[in-house]
Amino acid sequence: MRIAVVLPSLDAGGAQRVAITLAEQWHRSGHQVVLITLSDGQSDFYALPPGLERFALDLASASDGPWEALFANVQRFMALLSLLRRQRVQVAVAMMGTTAVLLAFANVVLRGVVAIGSERIHPPLLPLGKLWGALRWFGYGLLDGVVAQTEPSAVWIERHTLARRVAVIENPLSSALDQQPPRLAPEACLAPQNNLLLAVGRLSPQKGFDLLLEAFAPLAFQHPSWRLVILGEGPERPALEAQIQALGLGHAVLLPGRAGNVSEWYRRADLFVLSSRFEGFPNVLAEAMASGLAVVSTDCPTGPAAIVRDGVDGLLVPVDQPAALRQALARLMHDGALRASMAQGACQLADRLAPEVVAGRWQQLFAELGARP
Repeated sequence: MRIAVVLPSLDAGGAQRVAITLAEQWHRSGHQVVLITLSDGQSDFYALPPGLERFALDLASASDGPWEALFANVQRFMALLSLLRRQRVQVAVAMMGTTAVLLAFANVVLRGVVAIGSERIHPPLLPLGKLWGALRWFGYGLLDGVVAQTEPSAVWIERHTLARRVAVIENPLSSALDQQPPRLAPEACLAPQNNLLLAVGRLSPQKGFDLLLEAFAPLAFQHPSWRLVILGEGPERPALEAQIQALGLGHAVLLPGRAGNVSEWYRRADLFVLSSRFEGFPNVLAEAMASGLAVVSTDCPTGPAAIVRDGVDGLLVPVDQPAALRQALARLMHDGALRASMAQGACQLADRLAPEVVAGRWQQLFAELGARP
């Protein structure tokens, strides 16, 4: 089949990583895959795997007012519709809410295309706004199917949109972890004797790194060999740097930036932590566990509870409670045998979320919705 994957950009992010992984796996299965982005491609973080076609619409710029926004979205709709027609695709998958809405309305006039939207976050925790929310409510009924990452998200979509078919498919483990720059060498940041507590994510309020710093502060002095490294970039960097200085953690916490070689950091780490206030399906948590790391994670909506077996391969703690996060981290930082036991259990996730397994579930959905070569 000829499959189109539509998304805003190939910037650094979980949705983009999933799109690349699925597209690459579908291509390996013998399908022709086209990646379509609303962006112009200048800000790409992920490299395009061999064999995939890419079309950058260059229509992602922000609008100054409502009328300009309306005109811009009409342009996006027309450009996407025209391209999908020219490419003669059998299946179109749109990643993220707004692009899924654009695909939904294009599906009204497309013929012979199975159109599927895919939410990459728990929808009520990142509202689209009144207008886009209303368009999603109606538009999802124009799609052949919608994919959610977790059961709670699927239930929300069923109750708050007109979607006709909602499927739950977890994210695959990424095949794109080390395929792009920059490379940040762990040995350049850490001494051999240092233990590494690793966190990965955009430096934004969603990820709760402010809570993590509060939780880690006493532990840094109780466990002087441990270092906390937060990989990522984002708007909260100045605030986090100020918090690190205020807590006296300059010796124990590093914010080295975005890394294209995340798997090297997973291999170097002794423990992984996810401090998020909310998620869709936290890719980094699954990747860390599949790499053989015990984890401590907030039991945020949604995803961690579907990934972590509390007390078996990791520890779940309440959201927005630094004391509980500190207690769980202390338990595993202190007990190397317990970390090793949980890490052994965490490795089992690799089979369940293998790219070929998850891509196969998508292909089964394509067939159930009527896609034919």
